[in-house]
Amino acid sequence: MTILVTGGAGYIGSHMVWKLVEACEDVVVVDNLSTGFDWALPINCKLVLGDIADDDLVDRIMSEHSIDAIIHFAGSIVVPDSVADPLGYYLNNTIKSRALIASAVRNGVANFIFSSTAAVYGSTEQSLLAEDAPTLPGSPYGTSKLMTELMLRDAAAVHELRYTALRYFNVAGADPDRRTGQSSRGATHLIKVAAEAALGKRKGIDIYGTDYATPDGTCIRDYIHVSDLVNAHYLALLRLRGGGGNLVANCGYGRGYSVREVIRAVSDVSGVEFDVRLASRRPGDTARVVANSDRARSEFGWQPEHDDLKRIVAHALAWEEALARRNSTISTV
Repeated sequence: MTILVTGGAGYIGSHMVWKLVEACEDVVVVDNLSTGFDWALPINCKLVLGDIADDDLVDRIMSEHSIDAIIHFAGSIVVPDSVADPLGYYLNNTIKSRALIASAVRNGVANFIFSSTAAVYGSTEQSLLAEDAPTLPGSPYGTSKLMTELMLRDAAAVHELRYTALRYFNVAGADPDRRTGQSSRGATHLIKVAAEAALGKRKGIDIYGTDYATPDGTCIRDYIHVSDLVNAHYLALLRLRGGGGNLVANCGYGRGYSVREVIRAVSDVSGVEFDVRLASRRPGDTARVVANSDRARSEFGWQPEHDDLKRIVAHALAWEEALARRNSTISTV
Protein backbone atom coordinates (compact mmCIF):
# COMPACT_ATOMS: atom_id res chain seq x y z
CA MET A 1 0.00 0.00 0.00
CA THR A 2 1.08 3.57 -0.69
CA ILE A 3 0.81 6.88 1.14
CA LEU A 4 -0.20 10.02 -0.75
CA VAL A 5 1.45 13.15 0.65
CA THR A 6 -0.06 16.41 -0.57
CA GLY A 7 2.24 19.42 -0.46
CA GLY A 8 5.05 16.96 0.07
CA ALA A 9 7.71 19.16 -1.52
CA GLY A 10 7.11 21.92 1.02
CA TYR A 11 8.70 22.58 4.39
CA ILE A 12 6.90 20.11 6.66
CA GLY A 13 5.84 17.85 3.81
CA SER A 14 9.39 17.15 2.64
CA HIS A 15 10.44 16.21 6.17
CA MET A 16 7.44 13.87 6.28
CA VAL A 17 8.46 12.20 3.02
CA TRP A 18 12.00 11.59 4.26
CA LYS A 19 10.55 10.03 7.44
CA LEU A 20 8.25 7.75 5.43
CA VAL A 21 10.99 6.65 3.05
CA GLU A 22 13.24 5.84 6.01
CA ALA A 23 10.39 3.71 7.36
CA CYS A 24 10.32 1.79 4.03
CA GLU A 25 6.89 3.14 3.09
CA ASP A 26 5.88 3.61 -0.54
CA VAL A 27 5.19 7.31 -1.13
CA VAL A 28 3.63 9.43 -3.85
CA VAL A 29 3.79 13.21 -3.57
CA VAL A 30 1.40 15.59 -5.31
CA ASP A 31 2.54 19.21 -5.26
CA ASN A 32 2.17 22.19 -7.59
CA LEU A 33 5.58 23.52 -6.42
CA SER A 34 4.13 26.97 -5.70
CA THR A 35 6.13 27.01 -2.45
CA GLY A 36 7.85 23.61 -2.55
CA PHE A 37 11.00 22.29 -4.22
CA ASP A 38 11.50 19.00 -6.02
CA TRP A 39 15.13 18.84 -4.86
CA ALA A 40 13.94 18.65 -1.23
CA LEU A 41 12.60 15.14 -1.83
CA PRO A 42 14.45 11.81 -1.73
CA ILE A 43 15.14 10.42 -5.17
CA ASN A 44 13.19 7.21 -4.55
CA CYS A 45 9.73 8.75 -4.15
CA LYS A 46 7.39 9.68 -6.97
CA LEU A 47 6.47 13.36 -7.45
CA VAL A 48 3.36 14.25 -9.44
CA LEU A 49 3.06 17.91 -10.42
CA GLY A 50 -0.51 19.04 -9.98
CA ASP A 51 -3.30 20.42 -7.85
CA ILE A 52 -5.21 18.48 -5.19
CA ALA A 53 -8.46 19.91 -6.59
CA ASP A 54 -7.84 18.18 -9.94
CA ASP A 55 -10.26 15.28 -9.44
CA ASP A 56 -9.12 13.31 -12.48
CA LEU A 57 -5.47 13.56 -11.49
CA VAL A 58 -6.04 12.61 -7.85
CA ASP A 59 -8.37 9.73 -8.76
CA ARG A 60 -5.77 8.40 -11.18
CA ILE A 61 -3.03 8.57 -8.55
CA MET A 62 -5.19 6.72 -6.05
CA SER A 63 -6.12 4.03 -8.56
CA GLU A 64 -2.64 3.47 -9.96
CA HIS A 65 -0.85 3.38 -6.60
CA SER A 66 -3.37 1.67 -4.29
CA ILE A 67 -3.38 4.57 -1.85
CA ASP A 68 -4.38 3.50 1.66
CA ALA A 69 -3.53 6.74 3.48
CA ILE A 70 -3.38 10.46 2.76
CA ILE A 71 -1.24 12.92 4.72
CA HIS A 72 -2.53 16.35 3.72
CA PHE A 73 -0.16 19.32 3.99
CA ALA A 74 -1.08 21.34 0.89
CA GLY A 75 -2.42 24.80 1.72
CA SER A 76 -1.67 28.41 2.58
CA ILE A 77 -0.34 29.23 6.05
CA VAL A 78 0.29 32.95 6.69
CA VAL A 79 -2.17 34.51 9.14
CA PRO A 80 -1.88 38.17 8.00
CA ASP A 81 -2.13 37.12 4.35
CA SER A 82 -5.37 35.32 5.14
CA VAL A 83 -6.80 38.51 6.64
CA ALA A 84 -5.92 40.37 3.43
CA ASP A 85 -7.15 37.59 1.13
CA PRO A 86 -9.81 35.55 2.93
CA LEU A 87 -11.43 34.16 -0.21
CA GLY A 88 -8.08 32.95 -1.49
CA TYR A 89 -7.53 31.08 1.77
CA TYR A 90 -10.99 29.53 1.75
CA LEU A 91 -10.34 28.38 -1.81
CA ASN A 92 -6.90 26.93 -1.16
CA ASN A 93 -7.42 25.52 2.32
CA THR A 94 -11.10 24.62 2.47
CA ILE A 95 -12.57 24.12 -0.99
CA LYS A 96 -9.57 22.19 -2.28
CA SER A 97 -9.48 20.11 0.88
CA ARG A 98 -13.13 19.27 0.31
CA ALA A 99 -12.21 18.01 -3.17
CA LEU A 100 -9.42 15.86 -1.71
CA ILE A 101 -11.70 14.38 0.96
CA ALA A 102 -14.27 13.57 -1.73
CA SER A 103 -11.57 11.81 -3.77
CA ALA A 104 -10.58 9.80 -0.71
CA VAL A 105 -14.18 8.70 -0.19
CA ARG A 106 -14.66 7.81 -3.88
CA ASN A 107 -11.55 5.70 -3.91
CA GLY A 108 -12.03 3.95 -0.59
CA VAL A 109 -9.01 5.47 1.15
CA ALA A 110 -9.24 4.37 4.77
CA ASN A 111 -6.87 6.75 6.58
CA PHE A 112 -6.53 10.53 6.42
CA ILE A 113 -4.14 12.72 8.43
CA PHE A 114 -4.76 16.45 8.24
CA SER A 115 -2.34 19.30 8.86
CA SER A 116 -4.39 21.60 11.09
CA THR A 117 -3.30 24.47 13.32
CA ALA A 118 -3.51 26.00 16.77
CA ALA A 119 -4.98 29.04 15.00
CA VAL A 120 -8.36 27.29 15.29
CA TYR A 121 -8.42 28.36 18.96
CA GLY A 122 -8.06 32.08 18.39
CA SER A 123 -7.47 34.48 21.27
CA THR A 124 -7.70 32.84 24.69
CA GLU A 125 -6.82 33.43 28.32
CA GLN A 126 -5.99 29.77 28.95
CA SER A 127 -2.37 29.10 29.90
CA LEU A 128 -2.34 25.74 28.09
CA LEU A 129 -4.69 24.91 25.24
CA ALA A 130 -6.24 21.45 25.23
CA GLU A 131 -8.28 20.09 22.34
CA ASP A 132 -11.57 20.79 24.11
CA ALA A 133 -10.84 24.53 24.34
CA PRO A 134 -13.31 26.74 22.44
CA THR A 135 -12.51 27.05 18.74
CA LEU A 136 -12.92 30.73 17.92
CA PRO A 137 -10.43 31.46 15.11
CA GLY A 138 -9.26 35.04 14.85
CA SER A 139 -8.28 34.82 11.18
CA PRO A 140 -9.52 33.29 7.93
CA TYR A 141 -6.50 31.00 8.08
CA GLY A 142 -7.70 29.47 11.35
CA THR A 143 -11.28 29.32 10.13
CA SER A 144 -10.30 27.66 6.86
CA LYS A 145 -8.49 24.92 8.77
CA LEU A 146 -11.31 24.44 11.27
CA MET A 147 -13.79 24.06 8.41
CA THR A 148 -11.69 21.23 7.01
CA GLU A 149 -11.63 19.53 10.40
CA LEU A 150 -15.43 19.72 10.46
CA MET A 151 -15.69 18.31 6.95
CA LEU A 152 -13.53 15.37 7.96
CA ARG A 153 -15.65 14.78 11.06
CA ASP A 154 -18.87 14.78 9.08
CA ALA A 155 -17.51 12.68 6.19
CA ALA A 156 -16.10 10.10 8.60
CA ALA A 157 -19.51 9.78 10.27
CA VAL A 158 -21.08 8.35 7.10
CA HIS A 159 -18.17 6.90 5.11
CA GLU A 160 -15.45 4.30 5.68
CA LEU A 161 -12.90 7.01 6.42
CA ARG A 162 -10.93 7.48 9.63
CA TYR A 163 -8.92 10.61 10.29
CA THR A 164 -6.53 12.37 12.61
CA ALA A 165 -6.29 16.16 12.62
CA LEU A 166 -3.06 17.41 14.16
CA ARG A 167 -3.18 20.98 15.41
CA TYR A 168 0.32 22.37 15.03
CA PHE A 169 1.73 25.06 17.20
CA ASN A 170 4.78 26.95 15.85
CA VAL A 171 6.86 24.64 13.67
CA ALA A 172 10.55 25.46 13.37
CA GLY A 173 14.00 23.97 12.85
CA ALA A 174 15.18 21.66 10.10
CA ASP A 175 16.28 18.12 9.39
CA PRO A 176 19.33 17.46 11.62
CA ASP A 177 21.01 15.76 8.64
CA ARG A 178 20.48 18.90 6.50
CA ARG A 179 18.56 17.06 3.78
CA THR A 180 15.70 19.56 3.81
CA GLY A 181 14.45 22.60 5.68
CA GLN A 182 12.37 25.72 5.31
CA SER A 183 13.46 27.01 1.92
CA SER A 184 10.81 29.36 0.52
CA ARG A 185 11.74 32.98 -0.02
CA GLY A 186 9.87 35.62 1.94
CA ALA A 187 9.01 33.24 4.77
CA THR A 188 7.35 34.79 7.82
CA HIS A 189 8.13 32.19 10.51
CA LEU A 190 10.02 33.91 13.31
CA ILE A 191 12.96 31.52 13.74
CA LYS A 192 13.47 31.32 9.97
CA VAL A 193 13.44 35.11 9.65
CA ALA A 194 15.77 35.60 12.61
CA ALA A 195 18.19 32.99 11.26
CA GLU A 196 18.24 34.77 7.91
CA ALA A 197 18.95 38.07 9.69
CA ALA A 198 21.79 36.48 11.68
CA LEU A 199 23.40 35.21 8.46
CA GLY A 200 23.02 38.50 6.61
CA LYS A 201 20.24 37.33 4.29
CA ARG A 202 18.00 40.06 5.69
CA LYS A 203 18.79 43.53 6.96
CA GLY A 204 17.15 42.80 10.29
CA ILE A 205 13.91 41.64 11.84
CA ASP A 206 10.69 43.32 12.94
CA ILE A 207 8.90 42.67 16.22
CA TYR A 208 5.21 43.08 15.53
CA GLY A 209 3.72 44.46 18.72
CA THR A 210 5.37 45.14 22.09
CA ASP A 211 2.24 45.92 24.10
CA TYR A 212 0.74 42.45 24.55
CA ALA A 213 -0.23 41.24 28.03
CA THR A 214 2.92 39.13 28.37
CA PRO A 215 6.01 39.56 30.59
CA ASP A 216 8.01 41.42 27.91
CA GLY A 217 5.11 42.71 25.83
CA THR A 218 5.72 40.42 22.85
CA CYS A 219 3.76 37.39 21.69
CA ILE A 220 4.45 33.98 23.25
CA ARG A 221 4.41 30.83 21.13
CA ASP A 222 5.09 27.11 21.59
CA TYR A 223 7.88 26.19 19.15
CA ILE A 224 7.99 22.55 18.00
CA HIS A 225 10.84 21.01 16.03
CA VAL A 226 9.73 19.86 12.61
CA SER A 227 11.29 16.41 13.13
CA ASP A 228 9.20 15.86 16.26
CA LEU A 229 6.13 16.98 14.35
CA VAL A 230 6.59 14.53 11.48
CA ASN A 231 7.21 11.75 13.97
CA ALA A 232 3.81 12.57 15.48
CA HIS A 233 2.29 12.17 12.02
CA TYR A 234 3.85 8.77 11.53
CA LEU A 235 2.74 7.54 14.93
CA ALA A 236 -0.76 8.82 14.19
CA LEU A 237 -0.72 6.90 10.90
CA LEU A 238 0.31 3.69 12.65
CA ARG A 239 -2.53 4.20 15.13
CA LEU A 240 -5.08 4.60 12.33
CA ARG A 241 -3.77 1.57 10.48
CA GLY A 242 -4.06 -0.39 13.70
CA GLY A 243 -7.77 0.41 13.95
CA GLY A 244 -7.63 3.60 15.99
CA GLY A 245 -10.61 5.91 15.80
CA ASN A 246 -10.99 9.51 14.72
CA LEU A 247 -8.87 11.95 16.68
CA VAL A 248 -7.93 15.61 17.02
CA ALA A 249 -4.62 16.20 18.80
CA ASN A 250 -2.34 19.12 19.59
CA CYS A 251 1.34 19.05 18.66
CA GLY A 252 3.45 21.30 20.86
CA TYR A 253 5.80 21.10 23.81
CA GLY A 254 3.71 22.80 26.48
CA ARG A 255 6.08 25.71 27.00
CA GLY A 256 6.20 29.09 25.35
CA TYR A 257 8.84 31.63 24.38
CA SER A 258 8.32 35.29 23.60
CA VAL A 259 9.45 36.92 20.38
CA ARG A 260 12.23 38.68 22.26
CA GLU A 261 13.39 35.40 23.83
CA VAL A 262 13.54 33.71 20.44
CA ILE A 263 15.53 36.57 18.92
CA ARG A 264 17.96 36.41 21.83
CA ALA A 265 18.35 32.64 21.36
CA VAL A 266 19.15 33.09 17.66
CA SER A 267 21.70 35.78 18.50
CA ASP A 268 23.29 33.61 21.21
CA VAL A 269 23.55 30.49 19.04
CA SER A 270 24.80 32.35 15.96
CA GLY A 271 27.06 34.74 17.86
CA VAL A 272 25.65 37.60 15.80
CA GLU A 273 23.83 40.73 16.94
CA PHE A 274 21.45 41.85 14.18
CA ASP A 275 19.11 44.77 13.75
CA VAL A 276 15.79 44.45 15.58
CA ARG A 277 13.05 46.92 14.71
CA LEU A 278 9.81 47.58 16.60
CA ALA A 279 6.61 47.63 14.56
CA SER A 280 2.88 47.69 15.18
CA ARG A 281 0.78 44.59 15.75
CA ARG A 282 -0.19 42.42 12.79
CA PRO A 283 -3.83 41.56 12.20
CA GLY A 284 -4.82 38.12 13.45
CA ASP A 285 -1.99 37.67 15.97
CA THR A 286 -2.83 36.63 19.52
CA ALA A 287 -0.83 37.17 22.71
CA ARG A 288 -0.15 33.61 23.88
CA VAL A 289 -0.57 30.20 22.25
CA VAL A 290 0.87 27.19 24.13
CA ALA A 291 -0.15 23.54 23.78
CA ASN A 292 -1.39 20.87 26.10
CA SER A 293 -0.29 17.84 24.08
CA ASP A 294 -1.21 15.13 26.58
CA ARG A 295 -3.60 13.54 24.08
CA ALA A 296 -0.88 12.95 21.46
CA ARG A 297 1.36 11.42 24.11
CA SER A 298 -1.31 9.10 25.46
CA GLU A 299 -3.12 8.15 22.23
CA PHE A 300 -0.15 7.33 20.02
CA GLY A 301 2.83 7.41 22.33
CA TRP A 302 4.43 10.58 21.02
CA GLN A 303 7.69 11.45 22.81
CA PRO A 304 9.48 14.58 21.56
CA GLU A 305 13.23 14.32 21.07
CA HIS A 306 14.15 17.93 20.24
CA ASP A 307 12.38 19.93 22.96
CA ASP A 308 15.04 22.59 23.29
CA LEU A 309 14.84 26.09 21.81
CA LYS A 310 18.56 26.44 21.16
CA ARG A 311 18.69 23.06 19.43
CA ILE A 312 15.80 24.11 17.19
CA VAL A 313 17.64 27.36 16.43
CA ALA A 314 20.93 25.55 15.75
CA HIS A 315 19.26 23.26 13.21
CA ALA A 316 17.55 26.23 11.56
CA LEU A 317 20.86 28.09 11.28
CA ALA A 318 22.63 25.01 9.92
CA TRP A 319 19.97 24.66 7.24
CA GLU A 320 20.26 28.33 6.26
CA GLU A 321 24.00 27.85 5.77
CA ALA A 322 23.43 24.68 3.71
CA LEU A 323 20.76 26.42 1.65
CA ALA A 324 23.09 29.36 0.98
CA ARG A 325 25.79 27.00 -0.25
CA ARG A 326 23.30 25.18 -2.45
CA ASN A 327 21.98 28.39 -3.99
CA SER A 328 25.51 29.69 -4.50
CA THR A 329 26.50 26.50 -6.30
CA ILE A 330 23.46 26.70 -8.59
CA SER A 331 24.10 30.37 -9.41
CA THR A 332 27.67 29.62 -10.55
CA VAL A 333 26.71 26.74 -12.83
